Formats: sequence, structure tokens, C-alpha cells
Amino acid sequence: MPKLKSEIGNTGENYTAQLLEKRDMYILARNFHSRYGEIDIIAHDDEYICFVEVKTRKCGSMISGEESVTVSKRRKIINTALCWLNENENELQPRFDVCVVHTDRYGYIHSHDYYDGAFDATGMEV
Repeated sequence: MPKLKSEIGNTGENYTAQLLEKRDMYILARNFHSRYGEIDIIAHDDEYICFVEVKTRKCGSMISGEESVTVSKRRKIINTALCWLNENENELQPRFDVCVVHTDRYGYIHSHDYYDGAFDATGMEV
């Protein structure tokens, strides 16, 4: 039986959190909200604090996960990251990553693409 859309999104986020932990990253927060939006996962290693956007897509989706991280979405993530940084003292270099999780038509994961430093705040009016 196919999974519900919300279940597929949660599956992608859980998968990405496990992937980050396997990369020796520590998860600081999940689903952090601000008045600007939400960041799916905030994690860090010895060098970076990573604000991770997770996009889970079924095979054959009309819009790829990469395409769905629009300029508007990036601006929301950047502003939300600034809110988190203002609330949490941190000396690590910020980085904005994107993880696209690919599922079969039933919602079960078969692969992923992880983009370190997928975008930055250059040229963004924050």
C-alpha cells in the first residue's frame, strides 16, 4: 500500500538525519520554525553548522527536488537560519545543504542526492 504524502516527507527527513549522523554530524534541531519558515534539519560537524532542506520525491515527479528549492524558498531558509543563529551562540561557519530523497511509487526510498553548500546568502536581501 502506498504511503501518505506526510509519511513520505517524514521518511525522507528521518533518512537524511541518519545519513548526517553516519557522516559524523550531530543533529541540533529538526523542524525549526520561525516567522519566516522552517528548516528541516540543523546539524553540525567540527567545521560547519548546516541548515538542511530535505525534499522527498517519488520517481516521475513533475518537479524535481532540486527545482523546488526556489529563490523564495532559499530566502525563507536563510532568514530562518538567521533567527536560529541569533538564538543560539555558534562560531561555526554556516552552510546551506539540500538533500533530495528519491522514492519508488509506494514511497520507499531507493536513492538520494546530497548537495553540500547547495546555495548561499550571496545576493539575497535578508
